[in-house]
Amino acid sequence: MKNLLTRRSIRRYSDRQVGDELLSRLFAEAARTQTMGNLQLYSVVVTREADMKARLAPAHFNQPMVTEAPVVLTICADFNRTTQWALNRKGHPGYDNMLSFMNAATDALLYTQTLCNLMDEEGLGYCYLGTTLYQPGQIIDTLQLPRLTFPVATLTVGWPDECPPQSDRLPTDSFVHHEVYRDYTPQSIDAFYTTKEQLEENRKFVQINGKETLAQVFTDIRYTRADNEAMSAELLRALHRQGFID
Repeated sequence: MKNLLTRRSIRRYSDRQVGDELLSRLFAEAARTQTMGNLQLYSVVVTREADMKARLAPAHFNQPMVTEAPVVLTICADFNRTTQWALNRKGHPGYDNMLSFMNAATDALLYTQTLCNLMDEEGLGYCYLGTTLYQPGQIIDTLQLPRLTFPVATLTVGWPDECPPQSDRLPTDSFVHHEVYRDYTPQSIDAFYTTKEQLEENRKFVQINGKETLAQVFTDIRYTRADNEAMSAELLRALHRQGFID
């Protein structure tokens, strides 16, 4: 049994299968999470077949856990189902816009987090893939997502075959603001980030990347302006293709 205080990302999984009955129960329990207008603006695509996982892998930069995990879950912002319901009940849906995408994406991410918490309680391991929004067009094609659906989160899921160390976290004072937003000063940045920067694994991270600071690793190597702008353009193209923006 695990909880948030012991949670860690799992990228290596045992051969033990994740049963359909267990997954179905967790999907149903997670559906009790918060949702806008009680509309449940999300869908989950379950990928088990090896060839389908292999087709998804390039969209996630071929990270090994995509093909090695027993299950891959793609959680989608979904206004298609609600639109189809409305059209079949003499409604007049108007959900082909950015606000609707944001509402559906929020619903989908709330559902994803609740599902993660439930999987923790069962002892399942999972890894949240931040690559889902990088090349969404590939995922849309592979999973045959219709108009007004959009992938926003991916989880690789299985029974853990590792127990990696927990990653560090910033102190709560760094992100909790009382009454109004308190902007950051050089002094507060020092206070909030020095411990993180002095961790041995992060100091090594800086060294092997040939940089002077940990921040440079993130801005110059991991998440560069050029990459962010290119992937933003791809994101906008996919949102247009799926009908959320003109």
